[in-house]
Amino acid sequence: MDYPTLKKLVRQGEGLHLEFKLKANHPEKIVREAVAFANSEGGLLLIGVDDDKTIRGLKYASEDEYSLEEAFAKYCSPAIDYLLEKVPVEANREVLVFTIPKSEDVHFVIENFETGWGQAYVRVEDKSLKASREMREILRGRRRNRNVRFQYGTKEEILMKYLETHRQITVDEFSRTAKIPRRVASRTLVLLVLARVLQIQPNPVHADAFIFTEEDT
Repeated sequence: MDYPTLKKLVRQGEGLHLEFKLKANHPEKIVREAVAFANSEGGLLLIGVDDDKTIRGLKYASEDEYSLEEAFAKYCSPAIDYLLEKVPVEANREVLVFTIPKSEDVHFVIENFETGWGQAYVRVEDKSLKASREMREILRGRRRNRNVRFQYGTKEEILMKYLETHRQITVDEFSRTAKIPRRVASRTLVLLVLARVLQIQPNPVHADAFIFTEEDT
């Protein structure tokens, strides 16, 4: 990538496939953005660009490169694929461009090294959000790329009638309304998303939470 191409890209602003970071002071947090891209549709991570679209570059780009690659290796499970380019922007300053493709795996940011437990992230618009249990199951199901069948029964009928009035529903609301265990409500909603009857979206009220709505037709 050359500088004119970089400037054109930055003018678009942050979005589903583009994230800016001015510095790599907290590489473990930047890992979340990379994992979110890998779990979603892929994207570009630009280090050395401010949120206001100012291209400042990094004075010691090699040091930032090392700390980020070390963080990717340490915190990503499984490891993510990426391509790194350095774009000179002025004398002694460079922007690091990480291209992260959509992955066939579901990736996690390791948060407990003793247990190996990690948190998955997904990209929604211009933000990287924690993936709920249902979102993680949907990610896995979509990667299997199999036809999904479900039986339309009483709980599904209750769900669709609820959506006719309220337009959206959470797992807990479905569990209470249909008087079914939460795990059954969760599994039912996941199956209906995989069958393209419903879609999952971020909850506008609660950060890092998700709601279910009817699939757009």
